[in-house]
Amino acid sequence: MADRCPTGFDEKLITAYLDGELTQSAEQKVSVHIEDCAHCRELLADLERIREAAMTTRFEPPPDDQWDERPHGRASLTFRLLGWWLAVPWVLFVLGYALWEAWRGAQGAVERVIVFGGITALVLLLASAILDRLRDARSDRYREVRK
Repeated sequence: MADRCPTGFDEKLITAYLDGELTQSAEQKVSVHIEDCAHCRELLADLERIREAAMTTRFEPPPDDQWDERPHGRASLTFRLLGWWLAVPWVLFVLGYALWEAWRGAQGAVERVIVFGGITALVLLLASAILDRLRDARSDRYREVRK
């Protein structure tokens, strides 16, 4: 089967035809074309088979214990907390070192304003997002709801 309709017909109309989204005149145009074009008839049949398979496929949600993203054991919780306690100071140290090097490497006042203005803006935006998340986490009345 060729990838495209040999007559140059807009194949997007066939999908709209299948979905019943066309005007009466466009629907008649597609219907007449499908009668004459074997490629588009086959495309319509393929789309109908795909639609039927999608409509009859049952979705089985995973068990509730697979939705929970919290650590499942004491060791996992300990490693996660230890990881955060190590990662946060490391990020702060790297950021401080980067700021120090940027300050030392900047040639003039304009360069320092550009570097520190941008970094300050990003840090303030990040801090704002973190504070909002922390505030929302304390007052979230659905935090105990699963799934």
